[in-house]
Amino acid sequence: MASLGHAAVGLFLGRAARPGVTLRERAWPMLGFATLALAPDLDAIGFMLGVPYAAEWGHRGAAHSLLLALVVGALVGLAARSWRMGLLAIVALGSHGLLDALTDGGLGVALYWPFDLTRHFFSWRPIPVAPIGAGFLSWRGLRCALFELVAFAPAWLAALWPKPTRPA
Repeated sequence: MASLGHAAVGLFLGRAARPGVTLRERAWPMLGFATLALAPDLDAIGFMLGVPYAAEWGHRGAAHSLLLALVVGALVGLAARSWRMGLLAIVALGSHGLLDALTDGGLGVALYWPFDLTRHFFSWRPIPVAPIGAGFLSWRGLRCALFELVAFAPAWLAALWPKPTRPA
């Protein structure tokens, strides 16, 4: 994915964390959940360190697993002293691997790591996989970004829509 969809999901969850407040008041939770939703892709740093794509800790490996989402999300909830924040963090982190399993390329996602090292895709794969690194700055990368802007427009709009005003 081009990460625009991941960011949209995180921003939307940030709004859910602080319902009924202005965009300015929910900006920090939105930024935090968008960061969590994007965090599994930090495993791409492994490319620079010589970690093979197909390795257990390679891209779309353990960092994209549902177990890691559960553990890190629970830690966020404990740190925030809020079960609601913990659940939203689990959804933000877990959504990343699930969305990547809907893409049309790559090696799949290690959703069930460490119990199963198999990389998985869903049978329906409508999201075009984005080129990694500088390859993103190409027509193919632009096409992926535009697809995600359109496909995730409802999440972007719901996240960024101003707080409705109440009649006086």
